[in-house]
Amino acid sequence: MKKLILSAAIILGSLSIQASTLNTTDSTTQSMNIQDEYKEVDSVPAAIKTALDNAYPGVKLEKAYVNDKKEYKIDIIVREVKSTVYTDAKGNIIKK
Repeated sequence: MKKLILSAAIILGSLSIQASTLNTTDSTTQSMNIQDEYKEVDSVPAAIKTALDNAYPGVKLEKAYVNDKKEYKIDIIVREVKSTVYTDAKGNIIKK
């Protein structure tokens, strides 16, 4: 009888382990979809450059990306510190 209870506990324990691994793969897929919507561009509008110069004196633009909503994701360096800033086409900084 003890062996029957022990084997049932092992089987139920292994089923719960398999169920928990499915949740982690779903979150990975969602984060990849968010990043894929931005496409790299060579230049940004002058309004964005002016807004970044005013907000972050001495800023250097590394890379720029744009999505379908005309929102820009810009990798910048300020005082040797790398950062990412999101703006719209008019240069307004968006918090994400």
